[in-house]
Amino acid sequence: MNRRQTVLAMAPDLPSRLFVGEVRDHLCAIAVVDPDLALSEFGSPAARAALAEAEVLLTGWGCPPIDEAALTAAPCVRAVVHAAGSIKNHVTPACWERGIVVSTAAEANALPVAEFTLAMILLAGKATHVIARRYRQQRTAPDLRSEFPNIGNYRRTVGIVGASRIGRRVIALLRLFDLDVVVSDPYLDQAQARELGVQLAELDDLLRASHIVSLHAPSLPSTRHLIDRRRLGLIRDGATLINTARGALLDHVALTDELVSGRINAILDVTEPAALPADSPLWTLPNVVLTPHMAGALGVELERMGSYAVDELARYVAGQPFRSPVTRADLDRIA
Repeated sequence: MNRRQTVLAMAPDLPSRLFVGEVRDHLCAIAVVDPDLALSEFGSPAARAALAEAEVLLTGWGCPPIDEAALTAAPCVRAVVHAAGSIKNHVTPACWERGIVVSTAAEANALPVAEFTLAMILLAGKATHVIARRYRQQRTAPDLRSEFPNIGNYRRTVGIVGASRIGRRVIALLRLFDLDVVVSDPYLDQAQARELGVQLAELDDLLRASHIVSLHAPSLPSTRHLIDRRRLGLIRDGATLINTARGALLDHVALTDELVSGRINAILDVTEPAALPADSPLWTLPNVVLTPHMAGALGVELERMGSYAVDELARYVAGQPFRSPVTRADLDRIA
């Protein structure tokens, strides 16, 4: 096998968490690489010396932008394999202008996000977070039948905004349950919706119909504040809005007003700004759950992304096309 000269470009603590056991051995078998050395900058003499010989950049969170200056220092690079999800902040048009092929492990990162979303959908259907908080505060059991007569996950409507990689994973997981799934996506047609086993709807209609709305659209100029004050007003009373995508999809000023009113509920893994001000009312509202952007790969889940990326590298070494290629045109549609 013709091992390819490979350089890791990511946060220094990541290689030991991405490439573990047999995956690390596989990496070393197909690449000439130091699996313990990761570049987090491209400007130092040491970094430039490593880049000068690299054919493959194996990247991850913390990788600097692979721009014209970086590629000038890396004239032999022919492939970028990203051991993480979103690649927008790392790969630049200069890569495609030089004919570099690009891959992402976003598929491996999509699964934990979908799993997290599924859990939140089912918990929201049972009003778990609201009831648990009240139970803790009152220290006596509420009368669930009289106080929460409409909770449950039978024949409820779940609205999926965005049939993205993650959105489709969520749809697949939801097939196990007695839930009606409605999807809004400008790139999805009726035939594709039938294949997914969902009902296709305009976004406004989805918001009116759904008991739970889960956001899975990419963050683009066209989707900024996709759910604005008007659309928030379309959501039915008592519904739950879940965001594991990007904070910019929501108008947070309008969202805060709705949540303070108590009319709807929210589970927010991402917000805008990413860290809410300490005085934001969302921290203490009983109808809001805040989590610190934890839906994606964490802990042992990083190993899945590392394995996926090494498999992609193996395909490149064998002269095969990537399983998850990224083209320049994809940047206008992906997260």
